[in-house]
Amino acid sequence: MLYTRLKVVLATFLLLLGASSAKSISLLRDSDIENSLKELAQPILNAAGINSSNFQILVVDSATLNAFVIDQNHIFIHSGLILKLSSAAQLQAVIAHEAAHIANGHITRRMANTRKAKITSTFGTLIAIAAAAGGQSKAGFGIALGTANSANRVLLAHTRNEESSADRSAVHYLNEVNLNSNAMIEVFKIFEQQINFSLKRQDPYTRSHPLDRDRINALTRLTSKQPNHSTSPENKYFFSRLHTKLAAFRNDPGWGLEKPTSNEHLDLMQKAISNHRLGQVQEAINFIGNLVTLKPKDPYYRELQGQILLENRKYSEAINAYRSATKLAPNDPLILGGYGKALLTQNKQINDIEALKVLKIAQNLDSKDANILYHLGRAFSRSGKIGEASLATAQRYALQGDIKNAILQAKRAEAILPRGSVAWQNTQDIIYGF
Repeated sequence: MLYTRLKVVLATFLLLLGASSAKSISLLRDSDIENSLKELAQPILNAAGINSSNFQILVVDSATLNAFVIDQNHIFIHSGLILKLSSAAQLQAVIAHEAAHIANGHITRRMANTRKAKITSTFGTLIAIAAAAGGQSKAGFGIALGTANSANRVLLAHTRNEESSADRSAVHYLNEVNLNSNAMIEVFKIFEQQINFSLKRQDPYTRSHPLDRDRINALTRLTSKQPNHSTSPENKYFFSRLHTKLAAFRNDPGWGLEKPTSNEHLDLMQKAISNHRLGQVQEAINFIGNLVTLKPKDPYYRELQGQILLENRKYSEAINAYRSATKLAPNDPLILGGYGKALLTQNKQINDIEALKVLKIAQNLDSKDANILYHLGRAFSRSGKIGEASLATAQRYALQGDIKNAILQAKRAEAILPRGSVAWQNTQDIIYGF
């Protein structure tokens, strides 16, 4: 049985715990899912006054139910919570609540507190804090991070006043853009049964977002005064699209063959993924081929075609599929990253040159994808640019929270790169930034 993962690999963030590593928290990086989340979130971010140009909603690979923010540029939602929700309105309610924590300044204060608590504020270590707070690490933090509990208190655990403030703001945002704020009550009811659970049995959302019946009653009174906006066909579509793809990859491999959707295109996507995961290669290729024929200008279906072909070692066809996807979405870093990886499979100089070009663009567009950095390092190495290859490796380790190896690779790059160059300065940021 063939097992595959969204976007081929997961960008995994590890926290150093002295000489050993913590359990990891993984992100499911997929351009199609992230685009759908962006579409659902855009009106909410506008209402909250959040600049969306450098903002991402990222999916955490965890069956537990949680959503959280660690800085002003990201919202994280567990895959388990997305699969538990049943409507676009429910997912938008979760997004609105987390956006309210950012807009209301709760995260700004926490970032200041991290400096007082000597908590390293790099993306990788902040993610690792979230892993520990969510129960995915039982050990204490090293590198002057304190304990998981203290980091949780500083960065993740919201007060009841903050939760009430976020609730009110979220309702305002949703109604301002004609979205259904009553869905917030539906989300709360998912967690309501956990109020009396022991701490070990609660999902991390309940632990970091204090929930009690007074809060539920207050929100019920607030939403009861608001109009019950209907969900637009566009929002229903984007929710169905991301939910279908996530379920097809995260549920049992045969699930997608037994649960047809009401949308012809999504049904083909689901069947392509299920057959791919079951190792039924030709069936998977046929289904994704039919989908691309029906939707030739959809870059995300082209990308999925490239992924299926690449993972089945049909390298030339995969390169063509990814090339088509990049023409349709030239500024999507994950699609560019997949194209770069595909180009490197044939070990041809002309392809290696093109791979380096597109992977550099991808890294400039999204510096927080370990997969892109890994293949960028390979491309630099093949071109004989060992200093740049070491820097890309150092950046990948830093992103993963592996500070020891990040500094080691950065020092190797420092010794090779021209002193004072931009790349050399980046090594200094890593060597002296922790």
